[in-house]
Amino acid sequence: MSRFPSPPSLAEMSSGPVADSWYHKQIQVVKFSHMWTIGNFSFCRQEVGEFMESSTFSTEANDQLKWCLRVYPKGKDEESKDYLSLFLVLVSSPNSISLAKFKFSFLIDKEEKTFEIICMKSRYTCRFVQGQHWGFKKFIPLDVLLHEGDSLLPDDKLTLFCEVSQDAIPIFGQNPRKMVKVPECQLASELGGLWENSWFTDCCFCVAGQEFQAHKAILAARSPVFRAMFGHVMQESKMNLVEIIDMEPGVFKEMIYFIYTGKAPNLDKMADGLLAAADKYALERLKVMCEDALSSQLSVENAAEMLTLADFHSADQLKTQAVDFINSHAEDVMKTEGWQEKVASNPSLVTELYRSLASTQGRCLGPPRKRLKQS
Repeated sequence: MSRFPSPPSLAEMSSGPVADSWYHKQIQVVKFSHMWTIGNFSFCRQEVGEFMESSTFSTEANDQLKWCLRVYPKGKDEESKDYLSLFLVLVSSPNSISLAKFKFSFLIDKEEKTFEIICMKSRYTCRFVQGQHWGFKKFIPLDVLLHEGDSLLPDDKLTLFCEVSQDAIPIFGQNPRKMVKVPECQLASELGGLWENSWFTDCCFCVAGQEFQAHKAILAARSPVFRAMFGHVMQESKMNLVEIIDMEPGVFKEMIYFIYTGKAPNLDKMADGLLAAADKYALERLKVMCEDALSSQLSVENAAEMLTLADFHSADQLKTQAVDFINSHAEDVMKTEGWQEKVASNPSLVTELYRSLASTQGRCLGPPRKRLKQS
């Protein structure tokens, strides 16, 4: 007797279940790619565990879903420190989960042709959530990459190519019906309109002869200094009139605009004045925004002034940027008139800067050599 059953006869097969109707559903897949070239790759300063990221990219079908590539030039961890690590990162997504496959390629250009040297791809569909990455910790051995010279890094350029295959249908757990469109929050513009139109104001500020109407509750909610001012029995609280004598009207107006809307004021022309205002009224976010704007304006001519400004208003991030800039351009900065003035007016700050400069040079020079014993 055979151990295997006999195949069914044609008569038996014809009597099987027959569908009254049928439906076919095909999952749509969107494919897109991104090429990333890193110049002067051999000069990358990243250590083990430190990475660089490409610009974001997406597909035309869904520009709300943004991706980027992340490279660890000297490996993601101790296990991969002898390799270049490469990952695909989901930067932002309107969905809780996105499904995708990917393929990484290492390309070189030679004799006007492009060659694919290394290719690695995901074995299965990966579940991405926002901020999560998938990839390969051991993508390229560093000794092979760096020791081959121009053959693998022509003109010291590393070129990486990524192909993504992403499913384009709603994932499990999402409602496929047309979603209700919720209007965007207009709170900032509505509060801004409340101030600009002086609706229901209950206090007034006088700045160099100009008057600005405002609302105690909003100012108190946004600034602990205003909260203390209006919360105590002070002349300003009784009269609902506050005189500002240490600020320009334009700066005060921009500060109040920020308090009501949270939007960046005009930092190009008055970042220094707004820094002082933010420090006075404890507006920490505005203060950091001013520090960022002023850091981008650092130059040889104004570095000493920026350092003094940051020190006076306890702007630690701006101070760090100014110190680093002066350390990098010490010879040029010390020739400027601004530097000579700061030496005379603030010797303690200059002493602090010299210590930082000496420390930096000491780290660059390394430990002192031992003296040879003389016989």
